[in-house]
Amino acid sequence: MPIQFTTDDSPGHRRLAFWQDIVCDVFVGLDCKSDLGSAFRGSVTRAPLGKAECSEVCSDRQHVLRTPSRIARSDQDFILIALGNRGTGGVVQDGREAVVHPGEFALYDTTRPYELKFDGTFTQTIFKVPREMLQRRLGATETLTATSFGPDSPLQRIAYDFIYRLCQSADQIDPHHAAALSEQAVDVLAMALGERLGKTPLPSSTHRSALLYRLKAHIRAHLADPDLSLSETAAALGISSRYVNDLLADADTSFQRYVLGERLTQCRRDLASPVLAHRHISEIAFAWGFNDVSHFGRVFREHFGMSPRDFRQSESRH
Repeated sequence: MPIQFTTDDSPGHRRLAFWQDIVCDVFVGLDCKSDLGSAFRGSVTRAPLGKAECSEVCSDRQHVLRTPSRIARSDQDFILIALGNRGTGGVVQDGREAVVHPGEFALYDTTRPYELKFDGTFTQTIFKVPREMLQRRLGATETLTATSFGPDSPLQRIAYDFIYRLCQSADQIDPHHAAALSEQAVDVLAMALGERLGKTPLPSSTHRSALLYRLKAHIRAHLADPDLSLSETAAALGISSRYVNDLLADADTSFQRYVLGERLTQCRRDLASPVLAHRHISEIAFAWGFNDVSHFGRVFREHFGMSPRDFRQSESRH
């Protein structure tokens, strides 16, 4: 990501004030303090990624505050995931404090007060996502803020590596692919966070949300299997078939409707992709678990208002 904002061109006595303007513009309304005065330096890069945004912050030591008064003047509703690259940083929120070392990440929520503490020069990659993107996968995240996630867990290491590398290339990714990749990044993140949720005592509503996420993740991982069934899915999660449908009822759907909707969404995405224009419609349908082309064509038309062929032709003209 190319540098977009830097204090280097600002007069020494204005650098900290200019830095506060930068971080408020790139992230959310914040108060920044540093004892370095005119010696303070910092830079921020930024690139959009679908509904999300990637940034890299390189800065000297500072203390950052998201205060109640700042929140009251703002309608910004994001989760920020801070990935440590160089140096260390502290995150304080919801009565907890975490230290983020290189290779680790932590998250904080812009709708509640938080503090960021940096005792020396540091570099962090920040993945900013609308809060609803994570909540619809995982439910409440209040028990996960200001908690460090590190390389000791394979899922957490994968989440860090995927998001970090994605952000490094964000400005080079086609917008169509960027939207899909941002959703995949949040999927991977939610899976890593869900693993942590499964290991800590939770309120029943939060546990239910985490279980619903794991249910949906299992379905998405097995969409290509035409034999994906309610009973097999329930057994894989260690719950009853009735409870599977009870969980999905929270999202106003059922197992069969959710599977069909996810398969149709994936087929629609592939039919719209220029990269897959050489693949037959039937190949795409079979790749996502359909085993009857006529049935696929019928349900596709019911959901999207046109046949798969007409949809593909309309997308190719855009």
